[in-house]
Amino acid sequence: MNKSNRPLFIPVVIIAVVACVCIGTLAIAGLGYFLWNVVTPVEQVIVTEEVNEVIEGDIEPSITPNQPDITPIQTPTPDSAITVLPSPTRQATEQPPDASLPAEVANQMDRIEQQVTQIRGLESNDPITRRLLSREQLRQHVIDDFLKDYSENEASEDAISLSALGLLEPDFDLYNFYLDLYTEQIAGFYDDETNEMFIVQGSGFNGPEKLTYAHEFVHALQDIYYGTETGLGCDDDAAEVDSERCAAYQAVLEGDASLVEILWFVDNGTPKDLSEIQEFLNSYEGPVLDSAPAFMREDFLFPYTYGQSFVEYLHDQDGWSSVADVYGNPPVSTEQILHPEKYPNDQPVQIEIPDLTPILGEGWREIDRGVMGEWWTYLILADGLNPQAQIDPAEAQDASAGWGGDAYVVYYNDQEQTTVLVLSSTWDTQQEAGEFSESFAEYANARFGPATEADNGLTSWESPSHFTTFSQDGKNTIWITAPSGEIEKAVRNVIN
Repeated sequence: MNKSNRPLFIPVVIIAVVACVCIGTLAIAGLGYFLWNVVTPVEQVIVTEEVNEVIEGDIEPSITPNQPDITPIQTPTPDSAITVLPSPTRQATEQPPDASLPAEVANQMDRIEQQVTQIRGLESNDPITRRLLSREQLRQHVIDDFLKDYSENEASEDAISLSALGLLEPDFDLYNFYLDLYTEQIAGFYDDETNEMFIVQGSGFNGPEKLTYAHEFVHALQDIYYGTETGLGCDDDAAEVDSERCAAYQAVLEGDASLVEILWFVDNGTPKDLSEIQEFLNSYEGPVLDSAPAFMREDFLFPYTYGQSFVEYLHDQDGWSSVADVYGNPPVSTEQILHPEKYPNDQPVQIEIPDLTPILGEGWREIDRGVMGEWWTYLILADGLNPQAQIDPAEAQDASAGWGGDAYVVYYNDQEQTTVLVLSSTWDTQQEAGEFSESFAEYANARFGPATEADNGLTSWESPSHFTTFSQDGKNTIWITAPSGEIEKAVRNVIN
């Protein structure tokens, strides 16, 4: 793998078997990983509260398969809510029957597929092999499949890069953390290379497993109709070059499945399913997730929560036909996911950072290069490793809004164990660049200590191991961290 193009954020480059792989964005792409206690609590707590009231007769159901009314969706007419495409993009293939499944489980899966098909308006004649996995079998899948293209050395370099951003300790064991986390959190996934659906089985095929299956079957439909096996131009190689675009694409996949999952449950979930889900949530423990850094927990949620809001915004335009259209013209940035009104016209500005190896000299090598994006700009400000340097989430949100484009690069010196980080950003207006500058100064003062110098728009922070500067020039800002003032100055002369 070419390290000069590998995206910094890989907690999921490791994971996408077919579509998008980007560490910080946790793009779980073609495999729709449904992370219990990451996704489910947020989605199901909302669902279970409303369903509970419906079951008890306190309120009338506000969501039906053909007439969703989850904010911000406004109730469409039945005709506009369902759009059946004329034919799937892939021909049906022969698959072995899932004879290993108990008959009752297979029948329940069949019913869920029919119900999801009705809600989403996509017919499927493509057989899917369905399998139940034990937690031990899942762990072996994680080792053999999900982590096969992600080495421990790459994980170490990612930890170094994340440390430069103030998000992680440099010696954090990312590889084994991901292995433990995915084993703990994954409840089901669809493998679009083999047309196989995997559900991690608990004590049976109950409410939690049914909900998971509804979500994952949407991913199967996405693959059949829209060709997610090829990632719509966002496969592994593309993700290495443009992780920001792939993060946005992943949010579409998960947002689509998450919305359908909720609609399915409200219309088809039983009181018994509800009780089983509530029991699961009340008894579930996730020590690995609980120990995850703050930014990582937030990032796991991104494609599901913000992706669902994005898909709801589209659905409000013209039902499922608007959602279908987005697969032909996917969003290109997390900014568009966070602000659906900016899709599709607000395109990121392309920024180039030259190769700094000639300036840095012998011993330095580039370990990461890519685009940070609005979402990760927010995470840096709001969810850093140092709690004292965490900006108020509302302020961090305002500061990162107005993002217009960026580029980052990270270099590492193995002998001296030091890093150079450059983040060059542009903003929609000079005022928005100023808002980010003010919040960054607050963040940097808490992380690095009081500024040692502020002159002509250039602010400096100095510590025994780092020399950091930040500057604003009109709509543009530059953040540089280097092991010394001399190296920082040499880098800045090239960047400017």
